[in-house]
Amino acid sequence: MNATIKAPKKLIEVALPLDAINEAAAREKSIRHGHPSTLHLWWARRPLAAARAVIFAQMVNDPSWKWELEHPGEIPPNNIKASWSASRNRLFAIIKDLVKWENTNNETVLEKARAEIRKSWRETCNLNSDHPQAAELFNPEKLPAFHDPFAGGGALPLEAQRLGLESYASDINPVPVLINKAMIEIPSKFAGQSPVNPQARASCDAWSKRWERAQGLAEDVRYYGQWMRDEAQKRIGHLYPPVEITADMANERPDLKPMVGQKLTVLAWIWARTVKSPNPAFRHVNVPLASSFVLSTKEKKEAYVEPVVDGDHYHFVAQVGRPSNDAKQGTKLARGNFRCLLSDVPISTEYIKTEAQAGRLGARLMAVVAEGAKGRVYLSPTSEMEALALNATPNWKPDIEFFQQALGFRIGAYGMRQWSDLFTNRQLVILSTMSELVSDLRELIEGDAKDSGLQEIEAASYAKAITVYLAFLVSQVANHSSSLCGWNSANTQMRSVFSRQALPMVWDYAESNPFSDSSGSFNNLYERQIKGFEALGHGLQGRSIQADANNQSISLNKVVSTDPPYYDNIGYADLSDFFYVWLRHSLRSAFPDLFATVSTPKEDELVATPARHGGGDAAAQFFLDGMTQAMHRLADLTHPAFPVSIYYAFKQADDEAEAGTSSKGWETFLEAVVRAGFAISGTWPTRTEKPGRMRENDSNALASSIVLIARRRPAAAATISRRAFQRELNQVLPEALDEMTRGSGDDHSPVAPVDLSQAIIGPGMAVFSKYAAVLEADGTVMSVQTAYQLINRFLAEDDFDHDTQFCLHWFEQYGWKDGRFGEADTLARAKGTSVDGVRQSGVLYAAGGVVRLLKWSEYAGGWNPAKDDRLPVWEALHQIIRIFRAEGESGAGKVLSAVAAKAEATRQLSYRLYTLCERAGWAEDARAYNEIITSWSAIESAATAAPKAHQSDLFG
Repeated sequence: MNATIKAPKKLIEVALPLDAINEAAAREKSIRHGHPSTLHLWWARRPLAAARAVIFAQMVNDPSWKWELEHPGEIPPNNIKASWSASRNRLFAIIKDLVKWENTNNETVLEKARAEIRKSWRETCNLNSDHPQAAELFNPEKLPAFHDPFAGGGALPLEAQRLGLESYASDINPVPVLINKAMIEIPSKFAGQSPVNPQARASCDAWSKRWERAQGLAEDVRYYGQWMRDEAQKRIGHLYPPVEITADMANERPDLKPMVGQKLTVLAWIWARTVKSPNPAFRHVNVPLASSFVLSTKEKKEAYVEPVVDGDHYHFVAQVGRPSNDAKQGTKLARGNFRCLLSDVPISTEYIKTEAQAGRLGARLMAVVAEGAKGRVYLSPTSEMEALALNATPNWKPDIEFFQQALGFRIGAYGMRQWSDLFTNRQLVILSTMSELVSDLRELIEGDAKDSGLQEIEAASYAKAITVYLAFLVSQVANHSSSLCGWNSANTQMRSVFSRQALPMVWDYAESNPFSDSSGSFNNLYERQIKGFEALGHGLQGRSIQADANNQSISLNKVVSTDPPYYDNIGYADLSDFFYVWLRHSLRSAFPDLFATVSTPKEDELVATPARHGGGDAAAQFFLDGMTQAMHRLADLTHPAFPVSIYYAFKQADDEAEAGTSSKGWETFLEAVVRAGFAISGTWPTRTEKPGRMRENDSNALASSIVLIARRRPAAAATISRRAFQRELNQVLPEALDEMTRGSGDDHSPVAPVDLSQAIIGPGMAVFSKYAAVLEADGTVMSVQTAYQLINRFLAEDDFDHDTQFCLHWFEQYGWKDGRFGEADTLARAKGTSVDGVRQSGVLYAAGGVVRLLKWSEYAGGWNPAKDDRLPVWEALHQIIRIFRAEGESGAGKVLSAVAAKAEATRQLSYRLYTLCERAGWAEDARAYNEIITSWSAIESAATAAPKAHQSDLFG
């Protein structure tokens, strides 16, 4: 029998409808209702759309698979290639439907995708029916299971489950393990379960209703969540009293007169941190560190805080009306310094840190935001309000120290040492109260479950399951009830702690009222969480396990897609302790093994934290060694019929003129993948990050994520020389680049310039990683960094006319700025042209010893390419930009028609210039080149339709 696995090439190794996937992923990031991410926050979560599309394409055979197995190394005839293109378009149509948010629970669309997966699986099984391990590996009646060893927020395991796979999730961190239990394990275990709460059991409608997927779970979380909220209000509601509008208040603020006698619910209290004044005359006074006194900038609803100073005393008065510049500035000066409100003496950052570390950082209440009949009402604080908050006493608080040098932590320098330091006394009271109520509710739910007919073991399991979601509500409240929550005056709402994946210092913070109905309230968060159940409870049973990716065996013969840590971008374990300390307080008795430690495991977490591993180089080595080991496990264990898909998101880039855009983390990660024995078969740039977290296409950022596709490298892989490697690159990359920039077919659109430098890594690394080693001239093994540089350099090769080569290299050094004639003359000679010749072409200013490239806006109107005796590609491109901006695609098409012989070089130059501008940070220029590329197909269509016979008539 033949022991070699026959593995059909998968769709993801050939083509993807990236535009459709990216559009759906971007849209999904704005969805706040019905998304399972509302169950619990996790950082850098993959959009469900991208995860679903990648797993589908990872499991479905590409139409070319049979030909390539039967005709290895042969070039297929055009009619065969055309049939593949048609078949791919059919698969692309499935993906386009699959990624739409409204189809998340559409069984018709999902079943169509599942059927395609099953069809491909049967083909693979039939192909390997004579394999010695056929019974173990190729059962046509049962799809292989799925595993994500870095499960994080759970998007990948959830979407694998939705596509019909038994799904496994694992992580070393207890918080994502619990999140994945809530996403794939609990909903599938109790899918179709009727609610057990007495209200539902007493309802005739509830008894007759058919409870599908996770609807019963959601109903019980709704009921017990409301019970928890109501019970908390009974116990501590006195700490959150309403504000009564008095006649005295109305005398000071005429706008309050219609509200006299009304009791308004407080939505938020706005505080400013304080420090002792550095001025000896006011050393006894705690003065405010306020970055702004503005409460609202909404039109016709403006409001601000006015500080009123009387000798060595001050108080705050809430005012309506347009804030002054002083109000906008608060007491903050440049570079983190402040000023003393009483004496105007500067308060340095160093002074603030010294005082804070000595425990002398305080807080003053600046304003109260209440809910009126017609919207927000801004009120002045009272000493009673302030005392009520400051004197609250929690039953328990997380006096657990956090790592001061954790990635993204900026609070340790200001005296914060323990997690309890991040919360006010009143916030500690609400969080500890709710945490304890979660634990108390478990017994109540178990009793109700037994009363509903569940057996004792099942009732206990169900009660544990419901308390997971209730504990998640405490996490949600914590994220909106910390002294690190800011106030957004533009939309008059508070900001959560993790508006980004870090813990920066917040000087004037918002304390929300959890018993209101506003942003950050329990009701608001709880309603969002309930809607998140809509996407849960699909498919086969899932399982979430705590396991270290470096030594796990769960991946054995499973399909693997994973989203590992991104070098040093996010300190997941340190950040997740913010939630862990509260989750542990609620759930330790229910999950003793998961919450055995006082904080999450960190020493083995694959994040390059310099302070934890003895400096940057040691941290990089730790990451490389650990990630290599983790990838090696995947290479050894994953099902041999499928490639592995791995996400990598970019957060930092080092610009190197010779090497191209590079990233220490990306190169280290690639090194780990190749060292582990993987051969890379593709890299796909996908836009999966939330706008604002990473720069988008219009801001000329790199693609936010790369999906890397890899297979186990054959043990008998050859070794080649550097020269042979470069020769093969020169054969492979031009064709790959042409396909990327042109696209293939209606649904396989061109790769945008913003993504090109990363997309080209796929075919380049495919060449590099298929060999056991590439040897340098001295016999040493070439590093991934060197290979990466050689691949990137391919984009920088100049294949243009001499004038364009001069312009390109001059632009790279000077942009549109002036340079010296002598330098220009030297460069022009090296490029086989002259300064005067380039000037005659109309693209260069040269006079008085000064040389400068003309920007497209400076080009003369009335230009006629048919009469242009010296027309370099540089001029053609910039004339197209000028006319495109004035006349759109039709005008640019006329130019392209007239310079048809230079069209391909013009397109390539635009890509080259985009890459150059992106690296240099020239956003406006990069955007212009990007606009041409993204509109190229439309411009080509307009060129085809443009008149050919009378070019002189087109450019008068």
